[in-house]
Amino acid sequence: MLGDVGILFGAVAVDLIIGEPPALLHPVVWMGQFQTALRCLAPQRPLPAFAWGAFMAAAGPVLFGGATWLVLTYTDGMLRWALAVFLLKSSFAIRGLATAALRVSRTLSAADLEASRYSLSSLVSRPTQTLTPPLVAAAAIESVAENASDSIVAPLLFFALGGVPAAVAYRAVNTLDAMIGYRGHLEWLGKAGARLDDLANLVPARLTAATLVLAAPVGAGSSYRALAIWARDRALTESPNAGHPMAAMAGALGVELEKLDAYRLGAGLPLPASRDIRRAVRIMSGVAVLAVMLVVALKRLGA
Repeated sequence: MLGDVGILFGAVAVDLIIGEPPALLHPVVWMGQFQTALRCLAPQRPLPAFAWGAFMAAAGPVLFGGATWLVLTYTDGMLRWALAVFLLKSSFAIRGLATAALRVSRTLSAADLEASRYSLSSLVSRPTQTLTPPLVAAAAIESVAENASDSIVAPLLFFALGGVPAAVAYRAVNTLDAMIGYRGHLEWLGKAGARLDDLANLVPARLTAATLVLAAPVGAGSSYRALAIWARDRALTESPNAGHPMAAMAGALGVELEKLDAYRLGAGLPLPASRDIRRAVRIMSGVAVLAVMLVVALKRLGA
């Protein structure tokens, strides 16, 4: 147990002090390169594409989770600890998420809309070129909320339940879904990966929403309103999971989060501004603290 807690604290310290490793050494980059290579071999017809997508969905977590297990099984001492810290840190990103969101906030505060749209493109996949300032702020806040689940709570929860290999395997699942999705010409290829990602995030998304409710006061927000908007708007998004943390964040901040032609969370509340992005980052930081505390508690219970 003490070893796992030490690995956790080491990984969090590396994330907060150093941030992301260079692309050449980043396991998530390797996951992307692996899936890109497989995607190049994908058939075009629907059923073969679906079968190949199912293989891709299984191959990523098996390969990277299995490789992590082998590396940590056949090393020991400080080398094993350092490798475990590095691999666990690669599965989550607190500092990177905060940095990207605050960059959008700074450019919005400076009334540099073009720079804000450009900075936002590192957080979201939607087109940003025509977004108004409130829509830029909303998209950044939504990304902070959703990634509080995908990039913080979920990998740490998988670590609590299955160690570093489980956290890395989760990151492989989530990376494939982020790369392919299941819309447009990649619909059949991405179906299996998307469904696996939905399953993997079923509990983490709801746990993240609950911790957002608890952490709302950290960003001068309302826990009561976070709970109310979460209950009311959680099912308004197409994703079965993303609406939970995003609705809770909308309520916590007391703002409306709109994605054009898709959803409005917290409808009727004031439109968000740059300061609300900063508040969202503070709440996300509170969620990270609660997630770490939960992992420590789970490890103690399992000791």
